[in-house]
Amino acid sequence: MLYKKFIPCIYLYRGDAVKGFSDHTIIDTNPAALARYYSDNNADELIIYDMSEGDIEHEEALDIIKTICNEAEIPVIGAGNVRRMEDIKKLIYAGCKKAALNYSRPDNVEITEEVSLKFGKDKIVACVSEADTIVRNADLLEQYVDEIILVKEKGLKDAISVSNIPLIASVPEVSLDKILELLSKDNVCGISGYAINQNAKELLAIKALCQNNQIQVNTFEPAIRWEEFKLNSDGHVTVVVQDYKTDEVLMVAYMNEEAYHMTLKTGKMTYYSRSRQELWVKGGTSGHYQYVKSLTADCDKDTILAKVSQIGPACHTGAHSCFFNEIMAKEFEETNPLKVFEQVFAVIKDRKVHPKEGSYTNYLFDKGIDKILKKLGEEATEIVIAAKNPNANEVKYEISDFLYHMMVLMAEKNITWEEITSELAQR
Repeated sequence: MLYKKFIPCIYLYRGDAVKGFSDHTIIDTNPAALARYYSDNNADELIIYDMSEGDIEHEEALDIIKTICNEAEIPVIGAGNVRRMEDIKKLIYAGCKKAALNYSRPDNVEITEEVSLKFGKDKIVACVSEADTIVRNADLLEQYVDEIILVKEKGLKDAISVSNIPLIASVPEVSLDKILELLSKDNVCGISGYAINQNAKELLAIKALCQNNQIQVNTFEPAIRWEEFKLNSDGHVTVVVQDYKTDEVLMVAYMNEEAYHMTLKTGKMTYYSRSRQELWVKGGTSGHYQYVKSLTADCDKDTILAKVSQIGPACHTGAHSCFFNEIMAKEFEETNPLKVFEQVFAVIKDRKVHPKEGSYTNYLFDKGIDKILKKLGEEATEIVIAAKNPNANEVKYEISDFLYHMMVLMAEKNITWEEITSELAQR
């Protein structure tokens, strides 16, 4: 274990986040926003317990889980309502980093080997309620399961004593001394449960306490000390800020030593205002926070490149980026693959909303899904045929045709490039 984890959980019941398995008191009607709240407050992972009933409700829950995975920006473990391998696949395809088997159900125990071999041991977690279950299934768990979530506090001590694989301890209420005691155990890899949910805003302080007690936790530890930077005449370092997903430059600001350490401590971009001569947390008044993903110094160590998760616009004018006043522009052909895909896809989506007479794209939309699929199949076959020829250009043309028709299908099914690239990144 590189570090011990703090893992809040969302109990998902009929579309809402509720207090627990047996207490359906609603704590948030927007589970995705709650997931983002946990992520923004430096949680390391998130567990979602799907408490849906019936197939229709389960499918609705999977849609919410998919939204949560897109919003959370931390690894998500999907648990609950698993009856067969297909349910594990749906959780992973929804974006969950791992999927959990409920070991109180014999059918879940039976499919452990099958799902582990299919998706990989690192994708499989077991939810266990007592130490005896770990003992009875020790060989199976050790061979095919990456972690165990102990869902009940009762029996925690016994479970720790018998488990040879990492344990996530779920606790309803706990003191700081108890957290330190649990995380000091070699086989306890994290703490979860209502106690973490309730103290999400205090995670940084709790992690600092863990560090003071030689417990390794996930924090922003700088590889470069402030003294190593080459400061400008005002004693500041220039900070260039990029969107971590798109690499778009959002803004430029400055840090002094206090702003640098505050950024590392809180995980929120903090700067020094030269005009007001004071620290300012980006988003402190507007809510448009910048959550740190990485900080990198240039070769001279006089500039920091910050990659951030930007909430809302970065510019005080309301623009996403501060850089929108064009000075000059020479015509050039965009070659950034994602930008090209996004530009072509934007035209296709616009055709769907604003039909254009004589447009082939609108012809496909008018004919419907069967025509789109027929063309997609034809273009896939054309790729195969072209690949048998020695001229690689032919393959290039056919792949381009296929990608265009694929984007028409994406627009028809309301799938975005971001969803596709996120899915690929998770694999």
